[in-house]
Amino acid sequence: MAVILPIFIPMLAGALTLTCWRWRLVQRWISVLSGTGLLLAALYLFSQVRQQGILVAYVGNWSAPYGITLVADLLSAIMVLVTGIIGLAVAIYSLATMSRNHEAFGYYPLLHLMLAGVVGAFLTGDIFNLYVWFEIMLVASFGLMILGGERAQMEGALKYVTLNLLSSALFLTAVGLLYGYAGTLNMADLALKLGNGEQPGLVTVIAMLFLVAFGIKAAAFPLFFWLPASYHTPPVAISAVFAGLLTKVGVYALYRVFSLIFVQDVELTHHTVLMGMGIFTMLTGVLGAAAQFEVRRILSFHIVSQIGYMLVGLALFTPLAIAGGVFYIFHHIIVKTNLFLISGIMYRYHGSYDLARLGGLYRSAPWLALLFLIPAMSLAGLPPLSGFFAKYTVIKAGIAAESWFMVAIALIVGLLTLYSMVKIWAEAFWKPLPEEAKPLRGDTDPHLYVLYLPVLMLALLTLTIGFGAEWFVQLALETADQLLTPAGYIEAVLGVSR
Repeated sequence: MAVILPIFIPMLAGALTLTCWRWRLVQRWISVLSGTGLLLAALYLFSQVRQQGILVAYVGNWSAPYGITLVADLLSAIMVLVTGIIGLAVAIYSLATMSRNHEAFGYYPLLHLMLAGVVGAFLTGDIFNLYVWFEIMLVASFGLMILGGERAQMEGALKYVTLNLLSSALFLTAVGLLYGYAGTLNMADLALKLGNGEQPGLVTVIAMLFLVAFGIKAAAFPLFFWLPASYHTPPVAISAVFAGLLTKVGVYALYRVFSLIFVQDVELTHHTVLMGMGIFTMLTGVLGAAAQFEVRRILSFHIVSQIGYMLVGLALFTPLAIAGGVFYIFHHIIVKTNLFLISGIMYRYHGSYDLARLGGLYRSAPWLALLFLIPAMSLAGLPPLSGFFAKYTVIKAGIAAESWFMVAIALIVGLLTLYSMVKIWAEAFWKPLPEEAKPLRGDTDPHLYVLYLPVLMLALLTLTIGFGAEWFVQLALETADQLLTPAGYIEAVLGVSR
């Protein structure tokens, strides 16, 4: 039940909110209660994994590799826990930002169906079911993106769904080839059979197909342009949950299959291809952000940029690098979601995301200024915030591996990230409000406290990760050890050692 509950709760919430679509207040209560329930279930799962090790659930009591298997190791448990945190934060934030029309046309059912898809992808032990959960997540996220039907939304959604459908087609092709080669789709069983395979060239080709498919979903170079073209178009609560979770499912899939299944030619797949993708993802994302002057577009390009750090952590493929990548993933989910939520409050004050139309927030909304600085400086990697330790760990691993070009690019990208965050601060908070801009209206907004609550919660969590970094780094190192020693995963699922 510990493994099943985090999937069951958002699926049940999606069904209940769909049943109660006429009653907005009931939908809201169900949404917040479901977010709370998911977080509690995720905390319970995480505690059980820490205490007992890898947990396995066989759906229908069909043992692996024949049935559907759900597996929770440390990486899965961490990702589910962070999903629970983000789900609750966005559910609360939505109470004050989601319009009547969005709620009437299925916002809450789609939100919880998407969360179920995200959690299912983190917990599945079968690569075909990973595809199924990806598609559930894609359908729900596409529905969320087009809610409202504005022209910009439809244009962004078209790019989003086109590239993700291409990714799904490549994913399904790779799954078919993999099944034809190995005769199984259970990830633990694949790790056993591919480890003893006789056609390493074919396995590498299949690995490249998975790399492209998951790379598109993770918004990695060169097929990342769908993200900054689409994430700034829907309402901010939807943008925030997209920014925090969706691309990280692609990153999680890369970490899973390229530590468990495709480790036959690490020099090519990891040190060459993944490393190149990671470096160019960092660089192109941060340069795109530097050229923007609209808050959510800046933040969207920085999603791409920060994905690069996660990819180079996997590419280096050492315990410290994997730990840095894992640390970076859960730090970034929290920080990036919070920055999007803060951009929504900025919009609430002045009715714009354009930096030219913002200003004066440092004096008129000092608490908002402080709450912005925490995730913004963490994203830039300033100590003692969480982003500093994430960047430090990845860069330290790069130095140890003598990957000097990657280290140089990572440092440059960190400086350019700081430039973008300072630009937002200088334009939106420090400079005077332009005369043609809308006057402040936040102080008279009766729902303002609802907006600040999840932002404060995520900011405190960012501070906790920063000031308690030793514990979190140790957790990431334990996770890296599990990923780099797949025998424990295989034994937990199949009952046999590698």
